[in-house]
Amino acid sequence: MGAGLIVGAPYSGAGKTTVTLAILAALRRRGIAVRAGKSGPDYIDPAFHAAASGFPCPNLDSWAMAPEQLDAVTRGLAEAAELVVIESAMGLFDGVAGPANRTGAASDLAARYRLPVLLVLDVAGQAQSAAAVARGFMRHDRAVKIAGVVLNRVGSERHRESVTEALVALPLKVLGSIRRDAAIAVPARHLGLVQAGEQGDLGETLRRLADLAEGALDLDGILAEAAPLAVAGAAAATLAPPGRRIALAEDAAFSFVYPHVVAGWRAAGAEIVRFSPLADEAPPDACDCCWLPGGYPELHAARLAGAKRFRAGMHRFAATRTVHGECGGHMVLGRVLEDDAGTAHEMLGLLGHATSFVRRRLHLGYREARLLEDAAIGKAGGVLRGHEFHYACTSDLGADPPLALLSDALGRELGPAGGRRGHVSGSFFHAIAPVPERG
Repeated sequence: MGAGLIVGAPYSGAGKTTVTLAILAALRRRGIAVRAGKSGPDYIDPAFHAAASGFPCPNLDSWAMAPEQLDAVTRGLAEAAELVVIESAMGLFDGVAGPANRTGAASDLAARYRLPVLLVLDVAGQAQSAAAVARGFMRHDRAVKIAGVVLNRVGSERHRESVTEALVALPLKVLGSIRRDAAIAVPARHLGLVQAGEQGDLGETLRRLADLAEGALDLDGILAEAAPLAVAGAAAATLAPPGRRIALAEDAAFSFVYPHVVAGWRAAGAEIVRFSPLADEAPPDACDCCWLPGGYPELHAARLAGAKRFRAGMHRFAATRTVHGECGGHMVLGRVLEDDAGTAHEMLGLLGHATSFVRRRLHLGYREARLLEDAAIGKAGGVLRGHEFHYACTSDLGADPPLALLSDALGRELGPAGGRRGHVSGSFFHAIAPVPERG
């Protein structure tokens, strides 16, 4: 196993993703075997990290994953790497109330694996005050080591000098400074960044970020601060494969699949067969389960509504075999998807609900789901941890019985969720990991 570090910040939007991508792209260009991880639930950033490093980027979630599963995913990430770079979600210490090291915060990973943190400070609009922020992060949790800082959105050379002079007294190494430059921003939409696969110039973007890292970051100093990443081996419960040959929808409308889930299915002996609903493809008949993941079906609702082979194939498949939809996939399994312009698009109708973007409202947070019946994601009575992240609202619940009872990260009951009918199930809930049964 190689070494590792965490790229963190005081809050979202400080520049963590830009710095992480720049480090990955530059070190990969140097021939270093870099791998990336992402703390917490996130689909979009890991796709960029995968493009920059050349390998899948798993999510490492200390709330949703039991410690032994977290160790198993981290060990798999580190085994073939010279350097592992883990990007924090939100702020470094941001998580939920709970037992120590089970909050979902990236600081849990720093403490558990003794990984140093490279703190990205957005210094726009401040100078010496940046030192006060850094001092607070250094002292907040003695189990978390802040190894150095990268100054982001620096206005001028004098601005950089003012911040750097204030940091000398801590002492804390400044391992890079990045000037304000709108040209290095990555396009965004309502669930986060525009997906990596939709950016035709991603290769050029990564090349520019590698150049940025070589000129603005102390890459040798960052490498020197990384700490050995040693993770003990242990068996871990994973999300059981829903079939032996799984038809997995994959295109611009269906792209939110966690790498550790697919890897777990494969490790259990399942075969993954990908197909594209946007290309009007049906799930292959040789498969025994169809999985429609989340994504952006609302941006492609008209094409999905007109995909006749996809529709007919899904109805034929669902008559005898298991079908499950997560979030966007759940929306497509319903009767109608109403886009943000108010246009109603007919969906598959394999479940009876309808969804709408006309009155968008953010649904965001960790969830624990207790399954009410056997389904693709588990057995009746089983408990899973995961999350919701969507702006769509359910405009008509339909008459299908619910799939699960949900609660939030604090254990507060949220009521029934999702639906099931015959071989078909779905919900807005994204499953991350099962809660292990304790004997």
